[in-house]
Amino acid sequence: MSKAKIVYICSLRNATADQAGQYIEYKEQQRYMKSPLEYLTEALNETSLGLSYSLEAVIYDDDADSPRDREKLAGYGFRREQGKKWIYPQGLAVQGRALDDLLQPIPSTYRRHAKGTPEHIAGKRDFEARLLARLNELDADLVVLDGLLVILDELVRPGAAYHRRIVNIHPGITRLESPYERRGAWATLDALYGARGEKVVDWTTKETVAVEPLRMTGASFHYVDNGIDSGEVIVDVLKTEIDPEDTILELRWNNFNYSLFPALHQGLTLMAGRLRKAA
Repeated sequence: MSKAKIVYICSLRNATADQAGQYIEYKEQQRYMKSPLEYLTEALNETSLGLSYSLEAVIYDDDADSPRDREKLAGYGFRREQGKKWIYPQGLAVQGRALDDLLQPIPSTYRRHAKGTPEHIAGKRDFEARLLARLNELDADLVVLDGLLVILDELVRPGAAYHRRIVNIHPGITRLESPYERRGAWATLDALYGARGEKVVDWTTKETVAVEPLRMTGASFHYVDNGIDSGEVIVDVLKTEIDPEDTILELRWNNFNYSLFPALHQGLTLMAGRLRKAA
């Protein structure tokens, strides 16, 4: 049976905020910050996932004409450049193909405009149309989102071509019934506050209230719907212990290695079976 084709969609802004591809300070030592993309590449090369999947493209939504995006990516750039950092090691290949050659920009240019404006609404629609056209060209079987801070609409509605074919790997537990539930862009920081016995009630002002400390967090691999990390959970892993003295990067490193990478691997294994049944 032929391999299922994966298209991976990410935000370089998110990866560079994690200092992906670099050594970070960790408890007075240094540890390498491997990104989920680098982990996936290694898994396709070295584990049985490579028998089920091929990685066809890595799409990123960063906007090279946006001053805000250029500022956030200043140390990295939008592609590998001489003398700049990059989010994974030079020469990294996946299943015999250079990972650099699979990178493709589809910029979410609508982010230049204020939410709710006609330009933002029309631009968002155009972004999804461009993304849909590219996914169709690539004949994608499964789309994996990583750190894409975009709420998809038409692509994931029931009856849409990619309904239940787009999944997300999230650095937090997304089940509402779980006491460890952490949705949204602030999931890791939310967990760190929680380990310190605080709950942020306003992310603009960082106003907090006292809560019972929770010193665990995890990761979820879930279907993407029209909400924020609200899709049906395929698999989640709760194996990251939190030291209240952790920095945000120390906690990110721990959560990637103890929860998120296992959730990504287990989720793709389960999806391989579902895709075979659907074929």
